[in-house]
Amino acid sequence: MTVNERLAYARRKLHLTQAQFAEKICVTSGFFSSMEIGGRKVNSRMIKIINLTTGINAKWLETGEGEMFGQEIKPELEQDPDQEIEEIVNLYRQLNPFFKSFFKRQLLEIINYENITKL
Repeated sequence: MTVNERLAYARRKLHLTQAQFAEKICVTSGFFSSMEIGGRKVNSRMIKIINLTTGINAKWLETGEGEMFGQEIKPELEQDPDQEIEEIVNLYRQLNPFFKSFFKRQLLEIINYENITKL
């Protein structure tokens, strides 16, 4: 399977249309469609963006090695949940309205991703 084929396969596993996936990675649906069919190269920068926005394992996408979705992220330090929530709220309060909205959308995407990968 090529990187382009793995990209299409992973998108289908996430139950996303090409347009939905394209929106997540901030490209047009035409650009994304071209990447899936091999008309455009999926370069290392795009692989990194796809990894960060969808959780698709960059190494798997590039080479086919490893798991399709990255390994669980483990907290560096165990922290009191109330303290963690307070820290997150304080950081959120420092954001301007645009980034508050962006943060909320990303959080919803993370929750959606977590629910999909539990299947």
